[in-house]
Amino acid sequence: MKKIAVIGVQDSIGREILAYLADGGYKPADVAALEPKAPLGTQVSFGEEDDIDVFGLEDFDFAGAETAIFASSEEISRRYALKAADKGCKVIDCSSCFFADEDVPMIIAGVNDERLADARKNIVSVPSAAVTQILLPLKAADDAYKLKRLIVSTYASTSVYGKEGMDELFNQTRKIFMNESLVDNQKVFDKQIAFNVIPQVEEFIGEETKCEWAINAETKKVLGRDIKVHANCAFIPAFIGNAAYVNAECEQDVDVDEVRKLMKQTEGVIVFDKNVKGGYVTLNDVQGETEVYVSRLRQDASVENGFSFWSVADNLRFGVAGNAYKIMQKWRHKS
Repeated sequence: MKKIAVIGVQDSIGREILAYLADGGYKPADVAALEPKAPLGTQVSFGEEDDIDVFGLEDFDFAGAETAIFASSEEISRRYALKAADKGCKVIDCSSCFFADEDVPMIIAGVNDERLADARKNIVSVPSAAVTQILLPLKAADDAYKLKRLIVSTYASTSVYGKEGMDELFNQTRKIFMNESLVDNQKVFDKQIAFNVIPQVEEFIGEETKCEWAINAETKKVLGRDIKVHANCAFIPAFIGNAAYVNAECEQDVDVDEVRKLMKQTEGVIVFDKNVKGGYVTLNDVQGETEVYVSRLRQDASVENGFSFWSVADNLRFGVAGNAYKIMQKWRHKS
């Protein structure tokens, strides 16, 4: 039996993909855990009870794998993804390595599954967690009312920068409570992240940051058309999760009550929206969850045919790892 290869198993997204596989009934023997230059004897957790060996990526023969999920850097994907695809392996890339390649569709499971047929290089890419979190709840509304403009404000946790980002938040918070100096303690973020909000997620590309550019560009690629998008992205002092306020403008008259019904019918979306104190979902409520939660759904009277909503999700479990796992399942069943 051919294996499922997961590349980048020592990073957060790779570990979450392994967790999905274990929860999905896959056995340790079904999986090849890979890392570049992995030292002999390296292991990683697989489910609650098992540990599996981590093998060197350089020596792995992808002819023995049915699917390869690259939860690694652009550099690693650039070096090995095409080699895996050439061996007949279905490649799911979680980096932005193939963004500009028209033969590599960008997929959100449940939004544009039909684009799997366009994977002419046997490779599909996965958008950022924020884009998945925004577009999945909007899928049915787009079908019904045709989205034409999105204004998005995201509030990202430090997990965007992996363990190093989360460690910096922890260390700064501890030092503040211990009345210690924060001098030389800003290595990941350009400003203090503890008890602060930073209006920059990733590096600047002109006036936009890379995250803001990606939300714009990835939305267009997933939907397959030139929709107008304006994004504002900030870091908040949280360890895990992503939150977003979304203002959507449509081409046709919008009934917000109908939008609510459509969202409730969308697989992977949970609407918890009560106009009372605490009648909404926050980041702390969704850690470890595999769905995106929607609250504060209302009409946007500032534009014609507009509505807005608040969404939160575990960016590691739901956003990238969960999407990659669902794509793998759908792609296998289409074969």
